[in-house]
Amino acid sequence: MDVLEKTLAMLEKYPLCDNCLGRQFALLGYGLENSRRGESLKLTLTLQASAQASEKNIQGVKTLKVLAANGFSQTAQAMLRHLKKRIPKTDVESCFLCEDRFQQIDSLIQKVLEKTQAYEFSTFLVGVEVPVAVAEREDEFKASFNVGYGESIKHEFGRVLGKKVEAETGKTADYRKPDLMIIVNPFTEHVKLQVNPLFVAGRYRKLVRDIPQSKWFCSNCRGRGCSQCGGTGLLYPESVEELASKPLLEAAQGEKTSFHASGREDIDARMLGSGRPFVVEVSKPKKRFLDLKALQETINAGAKDKVEVSRLRFTQRDVVRKLKKAENAQKEYRALVQFEHEVSDADLQPLEQTLTGTTIQQQTPIRVMHRRADLTRERYIYKLKVKKISPKEALLEVRCQGGLYVKELVSGDEGRTVPSVAELLKNPAKIIKLDVLKVIMEDQ
Repeated sequence: MDVLEKTLAMLEKYPLCDNCLGRQFALLGYGLENSRRGESLKLTLTLQASAQASEKNIQGVKTLKVLAANGFSQTAQAMLRHLKKRIPKTDVESCFLCEDRFQQIDSLIQKVLEKTQAYEFSTFLVGVEVPVAVAEREDEFKASFNVGYGESIKHEFGRVLGKKVEAETGKTADYRKPDLMIIVNPFTEHVKLQVNPLFVAGRYRKLVRDIPQSKWFCSNCRGRGCSQCGGTGLLYPESVEELASKPLLEAAQGEKTSFHASGREDIDARMLGSGRPFVVEVSKPKKRFLDLKALQETINAGAKDKVEVSRLRFTQRDVVRKLKKAENAQKEYRALVQFEHEVSDADLQPLEQTLTGTTIQQQTPIRVMHRRADLTRERYIYKLKVKKISPKEALLEVRCQGGLYVKELVSGDEGRTVPSVAELLKNPAKIIKLDVLKVIMEDQ
């Protein structure tokens, strides 16, 4: 059965609009829209039927009547009137497959534009939902006519809607990482949006101690608010996360934020140098075209002398994964160490040679066992320098593999870290001030 024979067989049995007829032959005729393809098939059949009718071939009139009734063809109807033939009366009002939804695309586009007007976006993707009954009806139709060159009704709706949205908005369709996912059901005319997050990367410096990196919820009420936390739900009133994220959330008019960083410093440690890489993820942002230079100034003014951000830039989700993988990136620390007994330069000097280029065995520190698995980890020290500054104090500088617990490197943590400064000197020791000087990784 050739294309025209199959087309006529379809129309003899079912009423089909141009889109739904053309879709059955979507892989034939490159660059054509299905509506044009269906219209052309009907016109060709009309011309063929007209030639047959002019030769008094009754099949021509029969074909014209099929086209006039089930093909909704004005041309076939006009030809029947010209031949003084009766135009068949029919109860058919809509296409068997799409129920004339392709003829209502423009009104559907208006609903999409109304739904998206509150959001800034550069890229989008249209997704289509169709009722199960519609999909099953089309599958049965294709099977009965052995359709081998067609596409699905869902795919055509997505393509047609996508092109019209692109034309109306001037935005670009993106099949990998769209800002906005527009999900349309052409049969219920329901439109919903999936607003993908906005990601802003940068580096932060923490200039003071006793500010946590992330929100630290009250252990008594677990964030609900109680007398112990003054109703805030927080153990500490401020955090790096809140100071850096709040202005971004307000500017983007998002729903909430998530703060991602390459590791974290202890609450009583400062983060100095060029800062620690971080990403703020803003959920469901209405605004994306942000002035990051102005926002950086706003954040730093609001967090003056406490937290400072730099290098703010837009980024993508995969950078968050890279941040997490880079937690073991090299880091440099400076620590003020206090000993129980007095130490001399001669006591301290061998530490540099002994600990530089050494692999440290660290069992999970006692202070973090409540939130970390009890494992023994190996961490490498690239370089260590030590300088005595008082009879019982020394300044320690260390460049090491990320994940090394520096406090336990000094104290030994009751033998859970080996070797340690306290063990090597046979002198109990602890860090009383700790600064992170550098996180060594490339910004993405």
